[in-house]
Amino acid sequence: MGLITAGLPDFPWDALAPYAATARAHPDGIVDLSVGTPVDPTPGVVRDALAAAADAPGYPTVHGSAALREAVAAFYARRRGVPDLDPAAVLPTVGSKELVAWLPSMLGLGPGDVVVHPETAYPTYDVGARLAGAEPLPADDVAAWADRDDVRLVWVNSPGNPTGAVLGVDELRAVVAAARRIGAVVASDECYALLAWDEPWASQGVPSILDPRVTDGSHEGLLAVHSLSKQSNLAGYRAAWVAGDPALVAPMVQLRRHAGMMVPAPVQAATLAALGDDAHVAEQHERYRRRREALRAGVLAAGLEVDDSPAGLYLWARAAGPGQDCWRTVADLAELGILVAPGAFYGPSGALHVRIALTASDAAVAEAAARLSGA
Repeated sequence: MGLITAGLPDFPWDALAPYAATARAHPDGIVDLSVGTPVDPTPGVVRDALAAAADAPGYPTVHGSAALREAVAAFYARRRGVPDLDPAAVLPTVGSKELVAWLPSMLGLGPGDVVVHPETAYPTYDVGARLAGAEPLPADDVAAWADRDDVRLVWVNSPGNPTGAVLGVDELRAVVAAARRIGAVVASDECYALLAWDEPWASQGVPSILDPRVTDGSHEGLLAVHSLSKQSNLAGYRAAWVAGDPALVAPMVQLRRHAGMMVPAPVQAATLAALGDDAHVAEQHERYRRRREALRAGVLAAGLEVDDSPAGLYLWARAAGPGQDCWRTVADLAELGILVAPGAFYGPSGALHVRIALTASDAAVAEAAARLSGA
């Protein structure tokens, strides 16, 4: 019997080790912009709620408290243009990555089933398909899978990681319509939804897969995944959820009850507090806006070009000209003491790009921007 990891790709970040060593050898030290890990303080309102709920001797419910699920539904109505989310169709998860990795398995997919995901994408969509024994299919064009009866799950990611690209209402409608024709589930990873920078998304908001303009009034076959890791600096709390079609969420609740997959009660209380306070979200948005402007100016001054990136926490950049391999760009930036992620981590279509994270302190971003401008 083989290990479950058989057939899975190597963990990509291990390949960055020699470039990290080069960056660390810079006389002024490394500026690590390779991973999107929040560095700013967890909001006080959230920490206070966590502490107040610390006396939690009993087991939490897998489905989450009623108050938490109602707060999630209120969040969608207030911030995501979704007025009709049923609180019963909300399921808290231990961060969003575990949900992405295990959703194909929880939906009962296996050999012969196909999981569609974006061509340039977070690797866990591919990994989740493989864990279930299903086949991953990278495809941005709906026509590539629209009439295939073996497609059982379609992932969309808007704003996208790593590109920051946003899908508009019409694009989401096309995905939903095609998936419904073949009976496939659509799961939308929306973890960066409140981090929009360019118009029209900055003023109009990034549309959700559960938006009535997309769904025609029904959440059937649709799931939205959201996390507070980025907007609230809660990556260490693993505070996230999946919501949408009650007929999909209810069996997942039952499965997770059997498996003991539950969000700790103090984390549920902290999530509830975070959802009730928009002020800290606006404050963090402003921090990232400043850092993005500084880094973008430095990147352009260094002779790189930025593609897409209208939202999210990354600049999707490449060397100007005919096309330089992403690893060469990683090496060039490492010589400046700046570590970034190669676009090849996100699929063959990323081979000419690097992903530059905004998740560093103001001082580190200023240092990186100065080195890039000097280059």
